[in-house]
Amino acid sequence: MKIAHSLSAIALGLTLATQVNAAEFTFAKSIKPNDNTLVLFLDTDSQVANFNYLKPETQTHLNKVIEFSDFKAGYGKTLEVIAPNGSDHQRILLVGLGEQPKLDAAKMAKLGGNVHAKLQSAKQENVSLDFSELKDSAINAKYAAEFAHGANLRDHRFEQYKKEQDSHVVNYTLDVENLDQAVKTHKLLQSIEQGVFLARDLTSEVATEMTPVDFAKAAKELKKLGVKITVLEPKQLKKLGMGALEAVGRGSEEGARLVVAHYQGNKKPPIALVGKGITFDSGGYSLKTGASIARMKSDMAGAAAVLGTVKAMALAKADTNVVAVMGMAANMVSQFAVAPGDVVRTAEGLSVEIVNTDAEGRLVLSDAMWYARDKYKPSIMVDVATLTGSKIRAVGNDYAAVFSDDDTLVDQLTVAGKQVNENLWRLPLGYEDALKSDIADLKNIGSHGPGATTAASFLQNFAGDTRWVHIDIAGNALNSKAKDELAEGGTGYGVRLLSNWLLNNAQ
Repeated sequence: MKIAHSLSAIALGLTLATQVNAAEFTFAKSIKPNDNTLVLFLDTDSQVANFNYLKPETQTHLNKVIEFSDFKAGYGKTLEVIAPNGSDHQRILLVGLGEQPKLDAAKMAKLGGNVHAKLQSAKQENVSLDFSELKDSAINAKYAAEFAHGANLRDHRFEQYKKEQDSHVVNYTLDVENLDQAVKTHKLLQSIEQGVFLARDLTSEVATEMTPVDFAKAAKELKKLGVKITVLEPKQLKKLGMGALEAVGRGSEEGARLVVAHYQGNKKPPIALVGKGITFDSGGYSLKTGASIARMKSDMAGAAAVLGTVKAMALAKADTNVVAVMGMAANMVSQFAVAPGDVVRTAEGLSVEIVNTDAEGRLVLSDAMWYARDKYKPSIMVDVATLTGSKIRAVGNDYAAVFSDDDTLVDQLTVAGKQVNENLWRLPLGYEDALKSDIADLKNIGSHGPGATTAASFLQNFAGDTRWVHIDIAGNALNSKAKDELAEGGTGYGVRLLSNWLLNNAQ
């Protein structure tokens, strides 16, 4: 008798794009014999005979194909058998797990993304997945849920401007031993997915439709989840002395905003997540040139990531107290825009000489960090920003850069990122002397030294005595080509990392 629990990509709320779910998941304790496709997961020691419900002629056919193809079941390798002898399935897909001791949740999520892309492309409708080679019932359940998580992440696409959208749906039945554990794990992962999807949609949206005001409206939707939202407008920013954030937004008609989203899952001191939210970065009077300017709608990906994390925690009803503080502005050119050589005063009281108007992210972060510290007295503060091209030159697009004097926090965040395929690489702080100005307390760009380091050192002036980490996600925010569990477009980078860290380490 089939025992099933449906977890069919439930709409857990609040996405901007019109998203068609192209993957539906049911966890069960049986395989559907009449599904179009059967997926068998094999490690390097697996034998087809282990799947004893297959007819002998089917096993013989599979063994011959494996032998002729020299299929070793290496991680991520696949072998497709069409119309296998004696089987009711139209095709059987063999998927390699590699050596089981080397397998982990992050690899299963990647596998889910790639296998789903293959099946979606082949227009498969009903698919059974056999995880029985993962013998331990807890591992079996966890990895099945992670596979579904990866498939969902790969499936999400921003297509609202396309005339035709891919509406094909793949219905999955996942055979697991510990049904309750699989359902519980997947439900939590779905909460995190919804935070990722929000961040992706915010990042992928075109700049004219995602201004600071539009971002604030999107944040207000989280009120439905019990999140407290505060939005400060330019006059309020001036009154609070937030001259750096206000100055960056001055070149656009709407001006800057400070958006705060607070989920209070417990009464401990909060964790503050501070996000850079430049909804479009022209560079200001230090105007950007070349093709890269078309990607500058993604310069608010840090703000999108921290807002998505708060959404994930609220949906999960997590036992954590987290506040996202997001400095939002469009860095535009106009008669009102800040000019190179101007001096602004931050809410911290420090004056900053603006040598380059394209180094604006650290300005909005400086006031947002002050606000987070002053109003919420957080135990830890983590800022996330698409901050420097220097970071990309240092570590590329597969890693984000992490900066801090707090070894424990760096270690925790690095491990949390590795567990969800959002990897961090530590870079040094320093070169404070490069930020000295003749006419102000600081200048906003270093005269020498690595740009990513001098930017991080600038921000360190606004961390106070709070335990602080800076994460530079330049190059991680947009994906030009779908890969693993990432679709093309906004990646939502940082939501899974921060969610995993908050759930397991932060409090």
